[in-house]
Amino acid sequence: MTKLKISAIPDDKPVKVTVELPAAVFRDLQAYAAILARDSGEPSPPDAAKLIVPMLIRFMETDRGFVKARRAPLPDERRRT
Repeated sequence: MTKLKISAIPDDKPVKVTVELPAAVFRDLQAYAAILARDSGEPSPPDAAKLIVPMLIRFMETDRGFVKARRAPLPDERRRT
């Protein structure tokens, strides 16, 4: 079998998730959007819900424990190697 640099193409299809936020968290999200618009010179704040994905991405990228654990092989993967 040929050893290719790219293996499988990941499924990039978006997944819709519905969450309920406490009112205080939603108000903070709206305030964050307003501050973001003010600081970037935008005339109106972005939809607060659109901030959730970039915030989650940033959170997971900077969570050292998550990054370290993700690099470690899963228990069943250790047995196969």
